[in-house]
Amino acid sequence: MKLGTRKKLSEQLEDLKSKTMEMGALASTAVEKAVESLVKRNVRLAKKVIKEDDKIDDLEFEIENNCMHVIALQQPVAKDLRTIGTCLKIITDLERVGDRAVDIANITIEMAGRAPVKPLVDIPRMAELAVGMLRDSMRAFKEGNSSLAFELGKRDDEVDRLAHQVTRELFSYLVEDPKKISDAVRLMLVASFLERIADHATNIGERVIYMEKGERVRIN
Repeated sequence: MKLGTRKKLSEQLEDLKSKTMEMGALASTAVEKAVESLVKRNVRLAKKVIKEDDKIDDLEFEIENNCMHVIALQQPVAKDLRTIGTCLKIITDLERVGDRAVDIANITIEMAGRAPVKPLVDIPRMAELAVGMLRDSMRAFKEGNSSLAFELGKRDDEVDRLAHQVTRELFSYLVEDPKKISDAVRLMLVASFLERIADHATNIGERVIYMEKGERVRIN
């Protein structure tokens, strides 16, 4: 490969990574705002989360097209090709994270005007953990940090534990007041969505390890 072509490929890969990082930041913020809308029962904020999901979808489309363009014109190999493949996998996970944020925002709207079934303590904690995992998975991607990616598995276990705890507590509330079943189920769904977001973060971590080492591993 000629030096000029190699330089161009390097620049294109950096652009792909930069756009993917931008998408990761949007997805992380969407989850934070969606959970904030739920805790504060802020319908306006929930609607904003739903509207701004278009930005995440648009970036996914743009990055995917750019990846195909680089593959077609540059014919990358080895780690360069793994980097492009990792971008394609990551944007799929990030798009789904955005969708889960929209799901949480929709639940905020559905529950508007009603008192919460239970104090929302564990759900914000789950969100904090899941968003932290997501941001660290993207930092691992940016830095090529396999060690940071490996650490995500332990934190995923804590998110799973909290999700099960939320579900158990909500079932106990249902026994006391069956009238609240619909909102209790909605909060169970929120816990499930946050659990999935943490799973997407671990998926990204696994892709980072593959990008850096060429090894496929399971970290959760």
